[in-house]
Amino acid sequence: MKTLETIRAQLNDCDSLLLDALTKRMACVDELIAYKKAHGMPILQPKQEAIELSRLHDKLSENPYLDEIEAIYRSVIDSSKRVQARRLFPRSIFLIGFMGCGKSSVAAYLSELLAMETVEMDAVLVERAGMPIADIFSRYGEEYFRNLESNLIVELGQQKGLIVSCGGGVPMRAENVKNMKQTGRVVLLTASPKTIYERVKDDTSRPILNGNMNIPYIADLQAKRRPHYEAAADVTVETDQKSVLEICEELIEKICALEAAQT
Repeated sequence: MKTLETIRAQLNDCDSLLLDALTKRMACVDELIAYKKAHGMPILQPKQEAIELSRLHDKLSENPYLDEIEAIYRSVIDSSKRVQARRLFPRSIFLIGFMGCGKSSVAAYLSELLAMETVEMDAVLVERAGMPIADIFSRYGEEYFRNLESNLIVELGQQKGLIVSCGGGVPMRAENVKNMKQTGRVVLLTASPKTIYERVKDDTSRPILNGNMNIPYIADLQAKRRPHYEAAADVTVETDQKSVLEICEELIEKICALEAAQT
């Protein structure tokens, strides 16, 4: 039987190999990002992770530690995503746009692919208030709710590497736009009034549209907000008839181009 000292020495050797391998892997992630950028390749490749996990299962199908190794491997993959996110987005990303334009879906998808933390502003405010937005409006008024939004924008500005899905009214205040631009990139997602209507027509949680759930009203409200949205945006991405992957690819491409132009 091996001595305790021998076993511990072997563990130390394994740890050294793991540390060297992880360092080398992270460096490869940097090289991969640089290669994709240089050759105009898509940054997001969601199928690749499934391929890598399948390869892991094939290689370790009879290994008694498969579950434990897979858990560690998934953690390594998430860490690699965070490295990629830091290289691509040195700041936070604020998604703005009219309700139903796809902010929540895009934020969730980017979060999964890049291992970035997502903040749904409306959800945070609802949780803190302990009531739906419609109830906040009816009890305290819209101005009160807009102040809550502004305070939250300031709070989020103290963090880095976030994907923030903003409420539709956030860009209507100049102070919000100023605070977002100081700490992140502002991405405007757009959609036609018809697309918006189809996405939100069964949603009763939007007080601005309560009693006005129709395409003409949505088009009119969009027109009123559009100048504020466009003035706030660093980049704009249309979402009509696009998959969430296509939207995210375009978003990343435009932000990367903006970062490169300003460095």
